Amino acid sequence: MSHDHHTHHDQGVSKNNVTRVKLALVLTGVFTLVEFAGGIISGSLALLADAGHMLTDTFALGLAAFAFHVSARPADAKRSFGYHRFQIIAAFVNGLSILLIVAWIVFEAIQRLLEPPDVIGGTMLLVAIIGLVVNVVAFVILHGGDQENLNIRGAVLHVMGDLLGSVAAVAGAIVIIRTGWMPIDPILSLLVAALLLRSAWQLTRRSAHILLEGSPEWLDVQEMREKIVATVPAVLDIHHVHVWGLTPQHPILTMHVVLQEAPENPTAIVRCVKETLEAEFGVTHSTIELEVDDCADS
Repeated sequence: MSHDHHTHHDQGVSKNNVTRVKLALVLTGVFTLVEFAGGIISGSLALLADAGHMLTDTFALGLAAFAFHVSARPADAKRSFGYHRFQIIAAFVNGLSILLIVAWIVFEAIQRLLEPPDVIGGTMLLVAIIGLVVNVVAFVILHGGDQENLNIRGAVLHVMGDLLGSVAAVAGAIVIIRTGWMPIDPILSLLVAALLLRSAWQLTRRSAHILLEGSPEWLDVQEMREKIVATVPAVLDIHHVHVWGLTPQHPILTMHVVLQEAPENPTAIVRCVKETLEAEFGVTHSTIELEVDDCADS
């Protein structure tokens, strides 16, 4: 089975990602100002909650764009692996920011359920419809990017939250205009918060896993060991396996390979192991230590 789809990180994809993030950044930044004004004028928590979310999205998208810029820097003496990890730091920060937004929306919604304020439905509906259009466009732009990239996924998640918030605001405005039932505004805000919570937690958990040098979630280490032993005749066993990733698209591996006997051409064996790792498991950066007798680290 091939896992090559985990390793597509060519420059074309990166440039595409940067362009999409910048376009979404401009759209989100401009509409944030409009939605804040609309929320204050109408008195709608759904609009203010979405505007607050869009404000953090503006920073989040700016951080994502900056992360792509930094990660493109070449490796240097202090950072031999380069700056790819900055994307994961940005994704982690974005995930945490969404969790904070969810907590704020829940707090405000409870306050408004206890004392529902008057909301101007017409103004709320107009601003919410404009926001819905803007968020749909931004979502389509970002969704066309590389979804295996956590930085892009963090940006998509932020915009998806805005999109859900706009849908809730439109629905809430229609209910208020037709029935005058004000509690619908904070109730829909709670629904948006619930939908955001699960995705925000997944993004935070995945980025934290990478920052903690966790093994790629898609890689079965035991299966990999068995495959190499079965594929390369000279290999007797494999141990001291360490697998981590700079990003989900940049897996890195080190391992000790135990041989049956001293090889005439050790480079050929290393090359064969590396070819198996790349073809079967998508690991393109590996360091192989060959052993015949005792392990040097024992």
